[in-house]
Amino acid sequence: MILVLFWTYLSIFAYAADTDTLVIYSESMKKKISTLVIIPDDYVKDNRSNSAVMLLHGYGGNFLDWSKNADLDITADEFNFILVCPDGSTNSWYLDSPIDQYSQYETYFINELIPQLKVLYMIDQLAVTGLSMGGHGALYLSLRNPDIFSAVGSMSGGVDLTYSTKKWDISQKLGSYEQFPIRWHENSIVKMVKKVKGITFPILIDCGTNDFFIGINRALHSELLVQDIKHDFVERPGGHQWSYWIEALDHHLIFFKKYI
Repeated sequence: MILVLFWTYLSIFAYAADTDTLVIYSESMKKKISTLVIIPDDYVKDNRSNSAVMLLHGYGGNFLDWSKNADLDITADEFNFILVCPDGSTNSWYLDSPIDQYSQYETYFINELIPQLKVLYMIDQLAVTGLSMGGHGALYLSLRNPDIFSAVGSMSGGVDLTYSTKKWDISQKLGSYEQFPIRWHENSIVKMVKKVKGITFPILIDCGTNDFFIGINRALHSELLVQDIKHDFVERPGGHQWSYWIEALDHHLIFFKKYI
């Protein structure tokens, strides 16, 4: 008993952030979905201008991935952001599937999750970033819903779905590339930026030089320049791995801090 109490005492003084596990029933998908919310020590419950950053996980992951690999309690306190880690299923790609009625994740995020988060935690400004599939998701959700987010980032983002038409279960959400190539292109960030207009939120594109997605991220950077869409593009040594994303997280939060 003494050992347990001592450990609790040390834990209290090691970091002060609180953690909630929010479970929301999605009417659009008829299922319960969990979200991890890390609340910084300086959070003021009655303050209606709190800022939050949503961290999206990658393919094969879930809402606990970020907390398992990064010390989000310390990070939340250091940057004074509410950190939100939602579940995007293992392979949703954060879009509304035209063939899977139980994978309507854009609708869930925009119409169900985010409105409830804003009310429960008094969130005024919301940024979003993510890794791999989550990098695609952050850009996808923000480009299609530009009034929702104040700043956007992508780490090692799978920004061109046609990079592989066989991997990562994308065909389970869009149908096969051979049958539905237009769907694949219309839902790829590198193609979407050709059609969006009036983007004003800050964008950070970040990818390691040894990452297999570096080519498509460079292509996105080039297309953003062609479309005259302001953004920051960063290449650093590293691959498609957690050591890169943990380091990238601080860069993204510093970037967001300048704007929200």
